[in-house]
Amino acid sequence: MGLVHTVGLVLHPQRDSVPAIDTIMDWARRRDVTVLGLPDEVDRIFCDAVAVDPQELAERSSLLVSLGGDGTMLRTMRLGAGRPTPVLGVNLGRLGFLPEIDVDGLPAALSAIDNQHYSIESRLAVRTTLPGDHEVTAFNDIALCRIPGDGLAGVAITVEDHAFVRYAADAVIVATPTGSTAYAFSSGGPIVSPTVRAVLVTAAAAHSSFNRALVLSADEQLALQVLPSSGRLAVEVDGRVDGYVAPGDRLAITALPDAGRVVRLGLTTFYERARRKLQVRGSAEVDGPGDLGAAEPMSHTAL
Repeated sequence: MGLVHTVGLVLHPQRDSVPAIDTIMDWARRRDVTVLGLPDEVDRIFCDAVAVDPQELAERSSLLVSLGGDGTMLRTMRLGAGRPTPVLGVNLGRLGFLPEIDVDGLPAALSAIDNQHYSIESRLAVRTTLPGDHEVTAFNDIALCRIPGDGLAGVAITVEDHAFVRYAADAVIVATPTGSTAYAFSSGGPIVSPTVRAVLVTAAAAHSSFNRALVLSADEQLALQVLPSSGRLAVEVDGRVDGYVAPGDRLAITALPDAGRVVRLGLTTFYERARRKLQVRGSAEVDGPGDLGAAEPMSHTAL
C-alpha cells in the first residue's frame, strides 16, 4: 500500500479546476484512495469527493492538494498549519512561487508522492492574537495597513522587550521568508530563501527617516505597538483583512518554524522561480547588449 490513503482538495474560487479534479479522482479510484473536499467547493463543481468541514479535511488527509495559484496554496497551508501533512500545489493560472506542477504533471506527481519519491520544503509561519482573542496565522505576512482617511500607520517595533524603531508608514509588514517575495518585496525588502528561519519587518512608503527592513531570528520575541499618533489600522493576513487595531493595541508575533510542508519533486529551484516570477535581470554595466532583458524560455512546469 502506498503512502497516500486520503487526498484533501482545496480549490481556487473561480478558476476551472475540473480537468485537475477528474485526473485526481481517476487516480484515486484506481488505488482505492479517498478524496475529500470542502462542502461549498465540492457542491460547486459536482464531483464525487466526500464533503467534510475544514478541520476534518486537515485531520484526515494524508496529502493536501491545492488547485489554483499562490493564494490557494497559502489557504491550503493555513488549513494544515502545524500538521505533518504535505501540500502539493497544482498551478491553474499565472506562474507562482509555491505550486510545484501543472495539471499535466498530476498523475506522475501523485504516484511519486505515493511511492515516497519526493522531498519536503518546510515553511515558517507567523502568528498573533488580534483584539477579541482572534488568533491568526500567516505564511506570507501580517501587515498593519493604514485606512484611507484615518492617518498613517504609526507602529513601534520591540525586539526582546527592547524598543528599536518607530515607523510612520502606509503599512508595517511582518513577513516570513515565503512572504519575502510578496508585499515585503514591493516595499523594498530582501529576497530570502525559504530555508532561512527568520522574520522580516519592513515599512511600505515609510514617512520616517529610518526606512530599512529588519531581519530577525525566528527565536527572537517581536512585538508591534500601535502608537497614539497612529490612525486605526486594518490587519491583513496573507492579503486578507482579518481584523483591526487601534492606538494602544499591542501585537506579539510568534514564529512557527515548521508550520507548513510543501512537496518538491526537484523540477525547479526557488531561485529559478524567483528569477522568472520577479523578472530578475542584470545590469547594462555587466551584461552584453544581447543579454539585458532577454527573456528565458519558460518551462511547461509551474513555478
